[in-house]
Amino acid sequence: MDHHEHHVPESAWPNPGESAAAILLVTALMAYAVAVVILHRRGTSWPVARTSSWAGGLLCVGVALVGPLAERAHHDFTAHMAGHVLLGMLGPLLLVLAAPVTLALRVLPVRTSRPLARLLSSLPLAVLTNPFVAGALNIGGLWVLYRTALYTTTHSDPLVHALVHAHVLAAGYLFTFAVVGGPDPAPHRPSPPWRAAALVLAIAAHNILAKTLYAAPPEGVPAEQARAGAELMYYAGAPVEIVLIFLVCRTWILPRGKAPNASRITSVWGS
Repeated sequence: MDHHEHHVPESAWPNPGESAAAILLVTALMAYAVAVVILHRRGTSWPVARTSSWAGGLLCVGVALVGPLAERAHHDFTAHMAGHVLLGMLGPLLLVLAAPVTLALRVLPVRTSRPLARLLSSLPLAVLTNPFVAGALNIGGLWVLYRTALYTTTHSDPLVHALVHAHVLAAGYLFTFAVVGGPDPAPHRPSPPWRAAALVLAIAAHNILAKTLYAAPPEGVPAEQARAGAELMYYAGAPVEIVLIFLVCRTWILPRGKAPNASRITSVWGS
């Protein structure tokens, strides 16, 4: 059976979802920009690198959810996996480094910022931002997606399709924040060795999943596409994983007062 047959009836439904995603992304960009302007008017500076990181992260998410790549992903597993790398790995990394919560805490009135600060210190968030829990939600979700019938369901059910994408983005952001430990406030941040251990386990589980996809394609995915997608998942994800390793271990890699650029790096990424 030709897998392209499924693409014809599906082509009508992604448009409303893509439009909604585009609106949300533009809103997020404008809200961040307005907050930065408010800070500048108060005489407080905000790193340009963080603003650029926010825009870059939203761009990655946008490319994954809206436009030609998103359309191809409905019938091309390789394109789908490219979207996974952008939506679940690179996009979240850039968004986390933009420190949106810190920006919100500085801009919002005290009456509004206090509940947000209490939320950051709450027990539920402490559990969710534990790097091992976040890793299970992130990588475990991918195992469920590709090693069950869920991936096939996303092609026939628009709601499931949207929920899966939302989970990939949210879990990717949560895990990235959990292992990096900032630059946003992280009251329950574990020590670097624990975060490094969680990261190593997650990378191993991610790469093992890629190898299983190469050997045993998901239901309905041609072997050639599965192999190309698995290789993309493995090799395209590696640079993001290397950056995460550096961010977790930067206090060991760049001892204080030694590297001339260390202070600049930590001031932008948070220490």
